[in-house]
Amino acid sequence: MKRESKQKLTDIDIKRYTRNFWTVLCSIVILGALFLISVRLGVFGKLPSFEELENPKSNLASEILTDDLKVLGTYYKHNRSNVKYSELSPYLVHALISTEDKRFYEHSGIDYSRTVTSAIYTTLLNRKQGGSTITQQLALNLFSERRERNTFKRIMQKFQEWITAVRLERSYTKEEIITMYFNTVDFGAYNTFGIKSAARTYFDTTPDQLTAEQAAMLVGMLKGTYIYSPVRFPENSMKRRNTVLNNMIDQNFLTKEEGQKAKELPLDLKLRISNYGEGMAPYFRAVLKEELKKEFKRLSITRADGTPYDLDRDGLKVYTPINYAMQQYAEEAQKEWMERLQRDFDRQYRNSDPFKGENAKLLVSGMRRSDRYRVLKETGMSEEEIKQEFNKKVPMTLFTYKGNVDTVMTPMDSIRYNKLFLRNAVMSMEPKTGHIKAWVGGTSFEHFKFDHVKLAQRQVGSTAKPFTYAAAIDNGYSPCFPVPNHSRTYGNWTPRGTIQGGDPISLKNALKYSQNFASAYVINEVGAATVASLTKRMGITSNVPNYPSIALGAYEASVYDMVGAYSAFVNHGTWIEPTMILRVEDKNGTPIYEKTPTVVKALNSESAYIMVDMLKGVVDGGTGSRLRRAEFGGFKNPIGGKTGTTNDNSDAWFIGITPDLVTGVWTGAEDRGIRFYSMASGQGAQAALPIFGLYMKKVYSDKKLHYTQEDFPLPPGGLTREIDCSQYQEFLGAPSSEGSLNDDRLGF
Repeated sequence: MKRESKQKLTDIDIKRYTRNFWTVLCSIVILGALFLISVRLGVFGKLPSFEELENPKSNLASEILTDDLKVLGTYYKHNRSNVKYSELSPYLVHALISTEDKRFYEHSGIDYSRTVTSAIYTTLLNRKQGGSTITQQLALNLFSERRERNTFKRIMQKFQEWITAVRLERSYTKEEIITMYFNTVDFGAYNTFGIKSAARTYFDTTPDQLTAEQAAMLVGMLKGTYIYSPVRFPENSMKRRNTVLNNMIDQNFLTKEEGQKAKELPLDLKLRISNYGEGMAPYFRAVLKEELKKEFKRLSITRADGTPYDLDRDGLKVYTPINYAMQQYAEEAQKEWMERLQRDFDRQYRNSDPFKGENAKLLVSGMRRSDRYRVLKETGMSEEEIKQEFNKKVPMTLFTYKGNVDTVMTPMDSIRYNKLFLRNAVMSMEPKTGHIKAWVGGTSFEHFKFDHVKLAQRQVGSTAKPFTYAAAIDNGYSPCFPVPNHSRTYGNWTPRGTIQGGDPISLKNALKYSQNFASAYVINEVGAATVASLTKRMGITSNVPNYPSIALGAYEASVYDMVGAYSAFVNHGTWIEPTMILRVEDKNGTPIYEKTPTVVKALNSESAYIMVDMLKGVVDGGTGSRLRRAEFGGFKNPIGGKTGTTNDNSDAWFIGITPDLVTGVWTGAEDRGIRFYSMASGQGAQAALPIFGLYMKKVYSDKKLHYTQEDFPLPPGGLTREIDCSQYQEFLGAPSSEGSLNDDRLGF
């Protein structure tokens, strides 16, 4: 009886246990299903929609377009370019599958056996082993920019990857998945995203041309782009590459002989590093980006959701007035003359040290402004320790006009080397519209990133003199009015100079020969405040003090401002704000910004025309007459301009005017203490004017540009004052034998 009762109890327990087992199992299945449904519905984080998978979200580069709708350059977060499957080398596909996902063609997004194996290795053996398939990795690339570090969040992200991977497998072919993977993968250094960019960066080739060993190296990097970087750790990269080649042999993608031959080859990198400076007008693009940010902030231009636009991600189209051909001509003219000028500059320092005395401070200041100094300072190094680091030899890439040169030298020697390179700036603008057509802010954006068109302010020298004469003309003076041209003292100021062109001298000839004595007399007559006020009205934004010495250029201004100011002379006295941006559209083509330039009537129209005529005289026999020589353009058409040379030849200027274009050129070293020893080499007519000539010769030769070579148009209503001074010659005195100068030796 007891035995029967015990047996019955056991049967009941078995049934209960069985029922509980199935209850628990069903509950786990139901909860698991509910969990997966919750993940799918985005309870633990939004999953990409089918539309987003069809058109995966990526950072869209913003394009900078020229006036002829050519792409001048782009702003981007990721240096990404896409390829098609047919553009992939078979070695790439084989290297990826044999290393990352051997059963890629067999699973439907998730390799369950590999996932279980990975879990066992991680939990029981405490060894990491990747369990993600290529499709899962693609899922992560498509909807997340980073792998979560938090354990719970990473688990949730893993489930999201699984669901997205299955959806990808249902929506795309295996070839499409491989292609998307290679287009979205991050290769780490040098802002390199996607296989097309990686092939170009590391081997200067295209993905379809990659060899087995090259493909293996790139795929091998994906395990750790830093630790397997072929640049930072070539030995690690070589070992990893050979591991991938072994995988390709094991999977019969390579024969043993082919694999062994590939493993014996060196990495043989051909680095072609993309950087912001590549392409046309890098200085312009850099300044333009900051101007756009300021304008968007000033006008509160935002996305529909109220967040600020991101130029690197939002795919904007920025329309500029820059002309592609003219930009190219300006860059070519600069390089041609600066290379020649640099040789002359180097010769004078061949047997001397320019960093003696006061100039020794330039090396210290250069060190403290460098990125290397900042990084070392942040690590806690003392000033003395940093100086020691700057005197240790390290690998360097130096700029030369023949191309970059790799060498080994101390950072301090590299500062010395770079400071002895002349800098230069060119800006060309249409005076009637304010449209900037060309902008060259320096000689090498890669090595010298500071822009010298808008951001730099340098002493303007004799290019300031037209503002003094314009103030006089606008106050009723005739261009033929004779003024004293000899040394005089005005209060505590006695300007330096020599007499050229006669004494007395007409205002016209005083500007023509860039006479200091006459200019000082004129500003004393019209008043420094009057000249300073006019100078500001004509667009000079830097400080212009009410001092008589501003007649000789004793203040600083940018090329950008000076070109704008001279444009007012050509535009009948009306200053138009130099325009860098025409309009901006969002990625859908909707206009979000349009530039309306500021316009100021700065000068009487007739006075402006008289100044144009006086500036023509500078080229017709004055300090700018080199433009009439074949070597510097051989121009026959009406051209005006003004040279400028500052004290000690630290700054050389030339601003040239034609009816359709005003172009400013500046040349000088980074520091004013580094300069030409002689005025013959350092004056504006030698160090700046030739670039204008070379540029305008190219512009006039391009018949597609349609810039006139006719004379400057008369002001509205014509002229009421006499500008032909020949009839007054008897009152002015004959010009000296040195009256027809071809330099700027008096233009301090």
